[in-house]
Amino acid sequence: MLETERHRIILSAVQERPVVTVADLCALTGVSEATIRRDIGQLHLAKKLRRVRGGAEAIAPPQFVGINARPFAVNQTLHIAEKRAIAQAAVDLCEDGDAIIINGGTTTFQMVHPLATKRMQVFTNSFPIAEHLLKQSKNTVLLPAGAIYREQNIILSPFDADGSSHFYAKRMFMGCRGLGPLGLMEGDPLLVQAEQKLIGQADELVVLADSSKFHQRSSLLLCPLNRIHTVITDDGIEDRTASMLEAADIRLIVAEIAASDRQKRAEE
Repeated sequence: MLETERHRIILSAVQERPVVTVADLCALTGVSEATIRRDIGQLHLAKKLRRVRGGAEAIAPPQFVGINARPFAVNQTLHIAEKRAIAQAAVDLCEDGDAIIINGGTTTFQMVHPLATKRMQVFTNSFPIAEHLLKQSKNTVLLPAGAIYREQNIILSPFDADGSSHFYAKRMFMGCRGLGPLGLMEGDPLLVQAEQKLIGQADELVVLADSSKFHQRSSLLLCPLNRIHTVITDDGIEDRTASMLEAADIRLIVAEIAASDRQKRAEE
């Protein structure tokens, strides 16, 4: 990843939370702690952020604190080839006439391109997914009531009466913060509350998770493994992780990355 791109990601991250740790930034950028510390030092000298022990903070933190989740714009730059392949495999499970739920996220957002040829009923809390499907497809699009969280581009409500309870879906497609032996993990209570409501409206839960998600953890458990019907991931999944999913009787789909995307990934 180029230095200018790392700096953009770091500056975006420090606007989202009081303090961002070096470990957080390593996970976001995929580079070493030494590189992140050097980047923080450069941005500190340029007075674009403030260096603190173990990480960095914004010079002028926002007055409104959003949810504990990475900005949509940041996530869009990560594991792009894997997300495209995973999203295509997800849409391959869909047929015209299906009613589905798509939770907000950058992996699920990649579903909008192959969905352009479908005609389905789509319930989503993602503002960009809804906007794209309205403009580029003939799918019927339904949205819940709530506030739009701009950084994540999702619609969330703390109230039960957000409209989601009136929609039944054959499948729900969603991403996650992490996936481990205990189940799906998220990073914010409001996200957990909203996603649990949506999960309850679908027969099958399909998780779209690139292989890096199996190494990430969070303190909030969204649902146990036995609630998951299918996991779609990329060929970076480790054998022990695949065995864990198979032992939990979860259908595992390993998406094949397109040759053009594989070449781009090799050049990065």
